[in-house]
Amino acid sequence: MISQRNIDASLLPILLGFVLLMPTLAHAAGGDKKPKGDFLPVTGLAATVRRSDGGHGVMTVEAGIDTPDPVLLGYAEEVLPRLRDAYARVLQAYAGNLQAGTPPDADYLARQLQTATNQVLGKPGGRLLLGGVMLN
Repeated sequence: MISQRNIDASLLPILLGFVLLMPTLAHAAGGDKKPKGDFLPVTGLAATVRRSDGGHGVMTVEAGIDTPDPVLLGYAEEVLPRLRDAYARVLQAYAGNLQAGTPPDADYLARQLQTATNQVLGKPGGRLLLGGVMLN
């Protein structure tokens, strides 16, 4: 007959192994918030627009930069504040000229934001991806 004490002692190596694997399991499950692979999210970009009722609204853009080059991705992470500033300038200039009640042209915005991306990064290679454009 196996006593309770023997069962507890036999589970100790298994429990210890599980505890040691916890950081690895958390990392694999997305426990860290760093960008994964070759994508850098750029969220929360906004600009003021005129609404059709004469009031002010907000245009919000969700985007990210995709690049297979890890060096360029690292540089993009370093200059993220400069990228956000360049994007904010493009969005505000576009939103300021947007006719009230007109939906935004996502293709035009993508081209303009890509140009700003290339200028800030100093070379092509970082592809801007739009996640969404919303007017409120």
